Amino acid sequence: MLKHNLPCEFMKKKDERRNFTRMPFNLSLRLRESLSNLTFPAISTDIHASGIQLETDAPISPRMSIEIWPEDYGLDAHYAHGEICWVKPPLNGNRKNRCGISFKRQIDWPIPLPVLTQRYSAYKGEIAPPKFILDSIVDGIFTVDQNKRITSFNKAVELLTGWSEKDALGKICSEVFKSNCCDTNCVLTESIRNQRAVENRTVFITHANGKRIGATISATPLFDEDNNVVGGVQVFRSVQSLLDRAVILDNISDGVFTVDTEWKLTSFNRAAEQITGRSRADVIGKPCHEVFQASICGKTCAIAASINSGQPDKNRCIHIKNVDDVKVPISICAAPMYDTAGNLIGGVETFRDLRPSTALETHQYKQRRIGDIITKSPAMNKVFDILPDIAEKDQNVLLVGESGTGKQLISRAIHKLSPRKDGPMVVVKCGELSDPILKEQLFGASVLKNGGAIPLGGDLFNSARGGLLFLDQIGKPPLAIQVKLLQLLERDPAETNVRIIATSATGSEDKSFYKLNVTKIEMPSLRNRVDDIQLLVEHFLEELNREKKRDVWGISEEALRTLMAYDFPGNIRELQNIVEYASILCVSGMIQTQHLPPALIADQ
Repeated sequence: MLKHNLPCEFMKKKDERRNFTRMPFNLSLRLRESLSNLTFPAISTDIHASGIQLETDAPISPRMSIEIWPEDYGLDAHYAHGEICWVKPPLNGNRKNRCGISFKRQIDWPIPLPVLTQRYSAYKGEIAPPKFILDSIVDGIFTVDQNKRITSFNKAVELLTGWSEKDALGKICSEVFKSNCCDTNCVLTESIRNQRAVENRTVFITHANGKRIGATISATPLFDEDNNVVGGVQVFRSVQSLLDRAVILDNISDGVFTVDTEWKLTSFNRAAEQITGRSRADVIGKPCHEVFQASICGKTCAIAASINSGQPDKNRCIHIKNVDDVKVPISICAAPMYDTAGNLIGGVETFRDLRPSTALETHQYKQRRIGDIITKSPAMNKVFDILPDIAEKDQNVLLVGESGTGKQLISRAIHKLSPRKDGPMVVVKCGELSDPILKEQLFGASVLKNGGAIPLGGDLFNSARGGLLFLDQIGKPPLAIQVKLLQLLERDPAETNVRIIATSATGSEDKSFYKLNVTKIEMPSLRNRVDDIQLLVEHFLEELNREKKRDVWGISEEALRTLMAYDFPGNIRELQNIVEYASILCVSGMIQTQHLPPALIADQ
């Protein structure tokens, strides 16, 4: 990996350029003009952290902006933007132009082990290359002779181990590193014995202060001109440095991308690929606004705002467009990026998918759904467990619970699961009807039978034949209605052919309910199913976005905590009203605490 401490600018003084460590590495590259989609092959002749010299048959000219990336050794994700400083025409029959390119920012490309060893073999008779080569590489590198005595030790490995070069030279490598693989599992011994490279083994080494350090190592043998093994080379990279790279970025659920100072993408992790539907290879090097087509591109760009303020820009909710041109709601955080010298080199942004289907997959407990009811709470799961059996048995049911707990939704679920699902479901809001009207609509006329007047069933019963009659808020009816209801329920089921589900908030055990109380379901209050609050909020928002063309796709953690601390006397119905209220104030993006009803906030 290359490094340099000087800032990268296009115009460098000649004496400054001479101070750069130039390494004669031959890498296969791809080159593309910034305004074109055409790419051309190129071969580097030497390279340093701020520029490169190469040969290519691409149509190039001075001051042209280009994009360049290695195409071998798995380095294709390492992208650089630059400007052509000079061009020399082909000489001596060579059809390729030679040019010099200044990078817009310092590169940090890992140099592959095979390339390093090719360079080593160029230094005849030497077991190690000149020190200026080793000290220009970020990774820790040391070489040994056939007796495993250290012959070179670069600056990076000094920093990694705490050992100085003068103290390490001449020592057996196991004395210095004290690795957990120094005995029978020595990676360097394996590579020398098999005469091939061994790459990316994870080990622990011991720092000079005694602390254990995680590292990844690669090793390869060194050969002389007669192809005899004369030693070996080993490359170290600390695990901590890897954590700052794409290895870890590809294992987090949030999308992450970086841009340079020209707003061109320089990295794009796996989650970003999944959320946008765009591959890393297709987007690297492109302007971020072309890739995301975000609702804030332009004046309100989050990265631009963070660069202007010098502070992270947090928790904004916006839309981007995926590869299918579909809007995707996301929350974003952006921050500026600086190099070690404090120079601005670009920006980084993380983003999270706010689509309900994605959000629901991340819940700790398994989500269940029956009809329009969704839950992951233990209390509601107990109700879900018995619903199929209750629905199948075709018995009358009494639903008991506070107002707003979803009793009507449960009754609809029972009906849809029952043998009567193709029949009607007639809903009677008993609490909204006077006793005479309720009596007339339920029972209609009566006939004399066995010396008494037996109700035939009114319009409501007749409308519900073959299906379900849902008596909502039946409460404790007047005695006259109780008697007639019992008489009607005691008739031959084939005569009435109606299943009844009634609801009561009282939980009364009055004998007038015994025909309904054959099967009783107690509905839990929302304060006993706190696990469901986020689930229900997301569900209600999805409905509002679809039905009322709202544009609200989530709720902040602070606002959610406020809801979860509330007692909800009105249960789910109250929560639904709160969400609709908040969505009106929020307009678009994510519901924040200030969008909740003032009375609710005041209670906290």
